[in-house]
Amino acid sequence: MTSDPRIEPASTLPSAIRNFCIIAHIDHGKSTLADRMLGLTGVVSSRDMRAQYLDRMDIERERGITIKSQAVRLPWAVGGEPFALNMIDTPGHVDFTYEVSRSLAACEGAVLLVDAAQGIEAQTLANLYLAMENDLRVVPVLNKIDLPAAEPDRHAAELAGLVGCDPDDVMRVSGKTGDGVKELLDRIVRDVPAPIGDPKAPTRAIIFDSVYDTYRGVVTYVRVVDGHLSPREKIVMMSTRATHELLEIGVISPEPVATKGLGVGEVGYLITGVKDVRQSRVGDTVTNASHPAKAPIGAVRDPRPMVFSGLFPLDGSDFPLLRDALDRLKLNDAALVYEPENSVALGFGFRCGYLGLLHLEIVRERLEREFGLDLISTAPNVVYRVTTDDGKEMIVTNPSEFPGGKIAEVREPVVRATILSPSEFIGTVMELCQQRRGTMGSMNYLSSDRVELHYTLPLAEIVFDFFDQLKSRTRGYASLDYEPSGEEAAALVKVDILLQGEAVDAFSAVVHKDAAYAYGLRMTAKLRELIPRQQFEVPIQAAIGARIIARETIRALRKDVLAKCYGGDISRKRKLLEKQKEGKKRMKTIGRVEVPQEAFIAALSTSDEGSDKGEKKK
Repeated sequence: MTSDPRIEPASTLPSAIRNFCIIAHIDHGKSTLADRMLGLTGVVSSRDMRAQYLDRMDIERERGITIKSQAVRLPWAVGGEPFALNMIDTPGHVDFTYEVSRSLAACEGAVLLVDAAQGIEAQTLANLYLAMENDLRVVPVLNKIDLPAAEPDRHAAELAGLVGCDPDDVMRVSGKTGDGVKELLDRIVRDVPAPIGDPKAPTRAIIFDSVYDTYRGVVTYVRVVDGHLSPREKIVMMSTRATHELLEIGVISPEPVATKGLGVGEVGYLITGVKDVRQSRVGDTVTNASHPAKAPIGAVRDPRPMVFSGLFPLDGSDFPLLRDALDRLKLNDAALVYEPENSVALGFGFRCGYLGLLHLEIVRERLEREFGLDLISTAPNVVYRVTTDDGKEMIVTNPSEFPGGKIAEVREPVVRATILSPSEFIGTVMELCQQRRGTMGSMNYLSSDRVELHYTLPLAEIVFDFFDQLKSRTRGYASLDYEPSGEEAAALVKVDILLQGEAVDAFSAVVHKDAAYAYGLRMTAKLRELIPRQQFEVPIQAAIGARIIARETIRALRKDVLAKCYGGDISRKRKLLEKQKEGKKRMKTIGRVEVPQEAFIAALSTSDEGSDKGEKKK
């Protein structure tokens, strides 16, 4: 990385800086609008330009979604006066809200983008509330005004009612054609406040993101609040107290460009050569080692996982590779939580915590693509708090940890869900929520044909196929957003799947007692199809404690021992059959049922196939 003559090193005054992010629901055109801004400001030439320029991962480009926030510095002039715009393109999916909240901490303004054809979605509301909590100046924008189905006047009125402005103040742009993007950049310069900080105070910079570079180690993205950062100075991370030397400092424009320092309000990157991924925590404060600040900018808030699942290598010898891969992925994905786990059926692996089902799917796909691993993941489940009759309380993240004996109470996590839907589908949406043990909170009409429903739902009912069912019942028009809302007591039981009397921990599940019978029937029927026939009869049973609730039987492979008997006395045939029967009986007592890896993969993946499809649509 060499210095770029376009950028005056460390000379940008705070009054000439505007820090903003783009927030919206998924597929409302954030990345396309960012592409137009990159082209208009000239930081990317037309020759190098490509669609979704800031989406660097193959998986982002294939799915058309943003997974990682990306920061870029854009030069822009208004009335001949130069400005530096630091833009952060954020994800739109509910599972990546943590990425959005970190980006908001580095900004003074937010461009709230709404599709002029689809209107306000559930995640639009969630992102708006996040921006308001952070006291950001919100610039409301309607995108895709060039579409034939666009209704800018109607959706501008809805958006103005939410933000609290006049419908004429809602900007109308097209990221595809570039209409209105110049005016939007001018509006950002005019409306978004300049950063405030003390250049003479001890240095304080907040870490809002970090990535791992194979050759350079940890690359940390920071926003300077007070003071100044220069190359070769000693810095300290205030939460871990780790001290490093700054080898390189610079800005992203949109490729890394080294500079001679970063001042108040500037957004850039730091390289210290550190390889340990745990020493650069998102949300931490960076300060000067010789003149440290007294207090950090804010508390380091770790994300709380919502869904847990086991990750196991298909080849047991790949366990060390999986551990290294998770360590490196953890830096690029601060929301990932994991700890070692041992399964009788699947061997050594990791129990991983995710923010949602799409997050689980993306992590697994990145591990397989970027690190060349073959993995199997167990069915996703949530965290339960179990109290036994003797008053002992346990945290259960895995069905195999569910205690036996008498249970006094089981508490499960619940979420407060916001569903936006056309009013014609109210009945079918309410029916779905009631089937999933939902409790209705309130119902608001945003306009004559759009309804906002608030429900309290168990998280376990959402993580499977709820979103898929919601989209199916509303012809794809409904949107969902949810946030944690504490715990509630529920009638939950553990269903064990027994093969020849032995429980297979990978197939166990904690379900509501009303759904236990259906789960038992489904899993036993599925395993009967997947497990190959043995030399002896194999019973597959679903049990709650000692009570069997469902059973299927895999018939034994039998050799035709009577093939050589043509004619003759029946007693000879009976003797051969009895001898075979005794052999089968003896084999059954000493034989073990080997479940092939393919059966595990098929049984565990098809159980949440519907939810995967739903999340992909989202």
